[in-house]
Amino acid sequence: MVKSTTRTPTNRIGANLPATIYEAGPKVAKSFLEFFTATIRNKNTREAYGRDCGRFFAWCKEHRIAFERVEPMVVAAYIEEMLCNYPGETVKQHLSAIKKLYDFLVIKQMAPTNPAASVKGPRVHVSEGKTPILSSEEVRVLLSSIDTSELRGMRDRAVIALMLYTFARVGAVSKLKVSDFHRVGDDWHIRLYEKGSKQRDLPVNPEAAAYISSYLENASLRTSPTLPLFQTMRGKASTLSGRAMHRTEIFRMIKRRALAAGLPAEICCHSFRATGITRYMDNGGRIEHAQRIAGHADARTTKLYDRSENAVRMEEMKKIEF
Repeated sequence: MVKSTTRTPTNRIGANLPATIYEAGPKVAKSFLEFFTATIRNKNTREAYGRDCGRFFAWCKEHRIAFERVEPMVVAAYIEEMLCNYPGETVKQHLSAIKKLYDFLVIKQMAPTNPAASVKGPRVHVSEGKTPILSSEEVRVLLSSIDTSELRGMRDRAVIALMLYTFARVGAVSKLKVSDFHRVGDDWHIRLYEKGSKQRDLPVNPEAAAYISSYLENASLRTSPTLPLFQTMRGKASTLSGRAMHRTEIFRMIKRRALAAGLPAEICCHSFRATGITRYMDNGGRIEHAQRIAGHADARTTKLYDRSENAVRMEEMKKIEF
């Protein structure tokens, strides 16, 4: 089993480093940190790469493999062990992170060659996403189960509705300011800041717009355009803190709401993105429009979220006769 353990050294760089990197010396440590701080702009990507590379070097430490002894056979052995415990997609992502880190370390002359360059990852063919989705009935159950007599419930309902009706990623929702929910003519629009510094302006479905408007009015946020749109609450009180909800806080909120509504424990933030796309396609939507709403560069990515054509109905199964 691959363990993820790191040492927390105190040095002049002032950062937490994997023990294998720390023990390789200050130049390697500095280059390691520079890779994450200078070459990766997206925070989520930085965190993911940090976890993946940290897990690899923790494995090296566990097997007493020093930084300078990492070679293709070492990386290959790590990948083989990973495949015994994790799906192919996860292993492929780990290998990609290790390759990109070593590409940078080679440029910085901290490693003579990239030991992961020649290592082949698993072949992964994905035709359908694995994110669990909700039925239309489950969506109604979830939204109606939220007590909106207090501001906390109004906020949570608005967050979930926005994700359902705009296919927005949780990272984009957590970044929203009050001014990002604005009028264009007679319609309400939302300005989303997505991965890769992309900015998108989308009209908001009237039902979701009504939920957001109700929340804003009760929170008295209309006159504070620069404040976060969705804020945390102070303790158990239903008063806003002024601090934006982090994506992990939104995730935990969704888990609580889904549990309270009696929905499957697997429901997560991405479930609303997949659910929205599937329901849109069920109702006659076009894949190219779904792609634009979701902000995907490739329609094939959008198709992974669309489960409208994947359901096998009982009527079809009854045709199998002998």
